[in-house]
Amino acid sequence: MAHDVLKGSVEKQTGRAGILILGVFLGGVLVLLSYAAEALYQSTSPSGRNYYADLLAIGGALLLGIPILVHAAKEMLHGQTNMDELVALAVIAALASGDYKAAGAVAFFLLLANVIEARTALGARASIESLVRLAPKKAHRLRDGAEELVDPKELKAGDVVRVRPGDNIPADGLVISGQSSVNQANVTGESLPVDKTVGDEVFSGTSNQAGAMDVQVTRAGADTTLGKVQKLILQAERTRIPIMRLIDNYAGWYTPTILMLAGAVLFFTRDMNRAVAMLVVACPCALILAVPTAMVAALSCAARLGILIKDISTLEAARGLTAFVFDKTGTLTTGELSVTQLAPAPGVDGAVLVAAAASAEQMSRHPVARAVVAVAEKARVSLGTPSEFEEISGRGVRAIVDGQPVMVGRLTWLEEQGIDVAAVRDSLQVEPEGVSTLYVVRGREMLGWIALEDRTRREARLAMDQLRALGLRELVMVTGDRWSVARRVAKEMGCTEVQAEVLPADKLQLVDALKGQGHKVAVVGDGVNDAPALAAGDLSIAMGAAGSDVAINSAAIALMNTDLRRLPFLIRLSRRTTQVIHQNLLFGIGFIVVLVILAAMNVINPIIAAVLHMVTATFVIFNSARLVRFGEDMHMQDVLEEPRKTISKVEHVPA
Repeated sequence: MAHDVLKGSVEKQTGRAGILILGVFLGGVLVLLSYAAEALYQSTSPSGRNYYADLLAIGGALLLGIPILVHAAKEMLHGQTNMDELVALAVIAALASGDYKAAGAVAFFLLLANVIEARTALGARASIESLVRLAPKKAHRLRDGAEELVDPKELKAGDVVRVRPGDNIPADGLVISGQSSVNQANVTGESLPVDKTVGDEVFSGTSNQAGAMDVQVTRAGADTTLGKVQKLILQAERTRIPIMRLIDNYAGWYTPTILMLAGAVLFFTRDMNRAVAMLVVACPCALILAVPTAMVAALSCAARLGILIKDISTLEAARGLTAFVFDKTGTLTTGELSVTQLAPAPGVDGAVLVAAAASAEQMSRHPVARAVVAVAEKARVSLGTPSEFEEISGRGVRAIVDGQPVMVGRLTWLEEQGIDVAAVRDSLQVEPEGVSTLYVVRGREMLGWIALEDRTRREARLAMDQLRALGLRELVMVTGDRWSVARRVAKEMGCTEVQAEVLPADKLQLVDALKGQGHKVAVVGDGVNDAPALAAGDLSIAMGAAGSDVAINSAAIALMNTDLRRLPFLIRLSRRTTQVIHQNLLFGIGFIVVLVILAAMNVINPIIAAVLHMVTATFVIFNSARLVRFGEDMHMQDVLEEPRKTISKVEHVPA
């Protein structure tokens, strides 16, 4: 019955579990009183039976047994057979044998085991929901200069809310005034608060720590990052992995086989106690709980660290990965490009070069475009309004600016468009090694090129080392960037292979080639321009997904922050979860085989069988629960790394 407790809301199931606990308590009291009555009052009946004890025992057995019998009957009426029929038959057989105290004791321990299972499953479900049910009950909306208290469900895009210190942020949005630190661990898994200032994005359900902020709502209710995370985690919890379906397939013949064995023992020994004990110990609660308890605990562990697993079958698949394919920009590098050099063509002013490039790029959300626009804003260059904007993935952008066509992108793409670059190539400065370059053309005139640099992530190299230590030998980086940049990043990361100047279709071919070599391939990208490759991988992982609808929806697993050390942790979690499942299954199977034999030999009676049944279910539950605390050292690593990151940031501040 415990596996059904996960169905429905936590609130409804909490009420049902409370009624079940009350019934177990009252029934257990009646069974204890029956044993006390037998010891205190001598039998006066001709048959030698103690009617006081029998009445108390029957009352306790019925109070405890009826929930079991009703549940089994409902399942059979709906045409479903499962392991609970064995429990019901054991209670009926004990009552039929006339040993009412034994029947009550058996029902008590079996129902107590179900209560433990139900409460544990409910607790695991509640722990998952608590990770994503942190949205506040109220929001302070600003309207016409006045502040009004509203339900967060009433908020819509464009509203402005005021978030004071200690408040939970009621919706996704952008800070338009004020600054503060925000604890967003429940969404991104980051262990330390993140500083927020004007223009920064904040997420629903995260906690404001210090200052007051006014936030303009961009997404509210179920459309927020938190709402999507909640939906996907609960959806993952309900999915079934292959080993769970395998157990279901064997359930159809398991019950008839046990009934046949118990019937054979009863036929040859004429001892009802042996048959009842066999039915009790054969009820495979441990097998039923072996997989789902481990998976729910693993989901809870992953969500706590900002790893959103949308289907638990992908968690099982992660242990078998043999190759990783990484996008460069925004994955192995910070994605925060900065312009390091301008090379205008002879007779072209640098401001003209920047203005043309930024005017065309301002409609794009690519990191390159943001860097170009940012340098134009810093230089206070006036930008034109683009029209007929088009972004060609992996090549560049084109737009009409002030009546003239402007193209910004790779040199090879411009050559394909018939632009004469040879005439100006020699007059341009020599391109620096290891940086990205954008060529800018207005009309048919080459205006020059812009160099940009993207720093690698320090934790990415640590993640690469950890992946190699876990036995992954193929660590491939693919990028549409130039070879000089790709080689520099690949060398810093220790990649085994690098592919540069590739288009999205080329990334897809690379993934297919690795799969053709027998590799189980994981593809890691930002979920925006890597969709084809992500779809082709055996496992797709989008990183930095917090706030990005595309990233959350494009991959099987979404890392809610940009720390790639979550990748080796994910593989370790997958392997540890598989180990726990195997331990649970081996223990459950061994328990059933050994105790069925002992029950048939009359070594254990029904009451002892019921106690042992409860013990084995409890063992499986606590063995799985260890996974919830798996990876707690990750938070400590984050805390220790934060001062180093801060120092690193200070070192890169320009003089």
